[in-house]
Amino acid sequence: MDPYQGFNEYVVARTAALSRMAYLLTADHHLAEDLLQIGLTRLASRWPEVRHGSPDAYVRRILVNELISWRRRRSFHERTTDFDAKPPEVAVGDRTDAVVRRVIVGRALAQLAPRQRAVLVLRFYEDLSEAETAEMLGCAVGTVKSQTHHALARLRELAPELADLLLDANEPNGVLT
Repeated sequence: MDPYQGFNEYVVARTAALSRMAYLLTADHHLAEDLLQIGLTRLASRWPEVRHGSPDAYVRRILVNELISWRRRRSFHERTTDFDAKPPEVAVGDRTDAVVRRVIVGRALAQLAPRQRAVLVLRFYEDLSEAETAEMLGCAVGTVKSQTHHALARLRELAPELADLLLDANEPNGVLT
């Protein structure tokens, strides 16, 4: 029996979602690709042990830990964003508001510390509970609550036009949609 049976199928099925998560964590398409490549490479090396458990949880943990270690090594460089600049003009259409909001959320997320960004992505995009997020990040549930509170407050500060999306931290619907 091939120890890597199912790996290709997993990668094909989950790459798009994992890529979106990596982008939300890095706020940069190229860095997200690098981060995802590292995550999938590490998953491949452990596939025989991980495939019967939760490969998604394993990859999410790798992505978050790698991002935080990049920050510590200072090999991760965030670009500043001009928040006074308006999003580019977009032709009127049914999806215009959603696209503009996505751009604004992305710019605001890019200004958060990596751990705050990771907490928001895991809680609101990946829809993990506070306990699951704490386990994923290797910290206490109270730390997740605190980081969520501070990150949402910072987002409200950075993007007040998103106030209707930035719900109470106990209501994780809609923040990163």
